[in-house]
Amino acid sequence: MDREQQPDKPELSEEGQEFKGKSLEDAVSYAEHILKTPREEFNYEIVAEKTKLFGIKCKEIVIRVWPKKAPEQDKVGQFLEGFMKVFPLELTYQLGKKNDILFVIFSGEDRHLLLRQEGSLLLALQHVLNKLSDQKVQVDCDFFRKKKEKKLWEYAQQVARQVQNTGRNEILDPMNPYERRIIHLAANQVNGITTESLGDGFLKRVKICPAEKPSR
Repeated sequence: MDREQQPDKPELSEEGQEFKGKSLEDAVSYAEHILKTPREEFNYEIVAEKTKLFGIKCKEIVIRVWPKKAPEQDKVGQFLEGFMKVFPLELTYQLGKKNDILFVIFSGEDRHLLLRQEGSLLLALQHVLNKLSDQKVQVDCDFFRKKKEKKLWEYAQQVARQVQNTGRNEILDPMNPYERRIIHLAANQVNGITTESLGDGFLKRVKICPAEKPSR
């Protein structure tokens, strides 16, 4: 006999959903039952308190329920909501969280403008959001990060092999911390190669050079 499929968990929209009960506790419990979600995971407020007469008095509480967000999501979301009102581009965004990283995914008609000049505007937004948030924030648009990482990884390994063959150091153009991290990881996978960052400030150069052989 086929196993009976369990119904999907109902989605709770940001606008909220109303539930009724004879008391506040009844209404909240009913919301938990319908949403299959414990009350700790949603916010609620009383939107109506009615007394009906059907021969006897009957009280009814109406609550509105909406999903809770992590404090960092609220902080970043509030900033972006205000920023988008004055930002002269047609953009939308989605917030998500995975493995203690807060993700901001941009889309919209003007999303291509975020990706000009190697995604400089997109990465600038990521830098601002990381300054604002105590949690790590990653920003993406049209799989920019995946494409960028692949390109940087291949470039770093190409330079590392060149250094391996020639024995001469190579110093790369200034890069932001996100780019430098990929360069370090990729170059150090080539045997006999080491790397170091040069300079101060946000943008630094990466030196790819032969690793010193341990003395006997």
